[in-house]
Amino acid sequence: NRTMKKTSILIVQGKEITLTTINDTDHISLTDMIKSEEGEDHIRNWMRNKNTIEFLGIWETLNNPDFKGVEFDTFLNEAGFNRFNMTPRKWIESTNAIGIVSKAGRNGGTYAHKDIAIEFASWISPVFKLYLIREYQRLVELERSELALSWNVKRLLSKANYHIHTDAIKNVILPKLNISQMKQGLVYASEADLLNMVLFDCTAKQWQEANPELAKTMNIRDTATINQLIVLSNIESLNAELIKQGVSKEDRFTILRRTAEEQLAVLISRNAE
Repeated sequence: NRTMKKTSILIVQGKEITLTTINDTDHISLTDMIKSEEGEDHIRNWMRNKNTIEFLGIWETLNNPDFKGVEFDTFLNEAGFNRFNMTPRKWIESTNAIGIVSKAGRNGGTYAHKDIAIEFASWISPVFKLYLIREYQRLVELERSELALSWNVKRLLSKANYHIHTDAIKNVILPKLNISQMKQGLVYASEADLLNMVLFDCTAKQWQEANPELAKTMNIRDTATINQLIVLSNIESLNAELIKQGVSKEDRFTILRRTAEEQLAVLISRNAE
């Protein structure tokens, strides 16, 4: 089962073309490309072409380990004859193809992996293809910059909340221990690793040992996803409150772990919608 999520609209020569992620891969609507033209017949005519069948077959061979090569060879031999007919659904069902997706109902139509969609754009016109490539690249760069900004904001937020976390350690845990200033650093590190274990299943040292090259310029939290940074910010605040309430470290770990798992599950499910 493929998860499908509408992400954005490309504007190409006045046409609104849907860009969708299917299993985390960009797919572009072929149906939108040929609206007000020959409809789905344009797609079928394109798929009857021998060069198209060859291109689709090679793409699937390179990207799809479950592609049925025997059926592809049969289609390739038949392509070009007047009697040869091909539709997206026939291609998918016969060869187990993944590069083209046919959806019914609302937001339905024929979608193709960006590589294949750009090849189809060539069939429409070389000029249309160039505008499609430019618009797609523009959108990718825009989303990349927005994603980087979002990550940086959430990283700063988690760092800010960490001060709330360390203040709770300073004001509640350390006075009870009555230890030297040198040993106090170990307490802070231990509490930081409590959060690391909750979220990343390893301590900072374990991550450094497993990633020696990355560790030269980064730490474990620099590699976190945006979802993980959101949860990290939340459990830092929660841990500070639990410390103030006098909850033991073992019980805090259990509570924080359950909270992190629940919040990550919610965020992941929301991202998939």
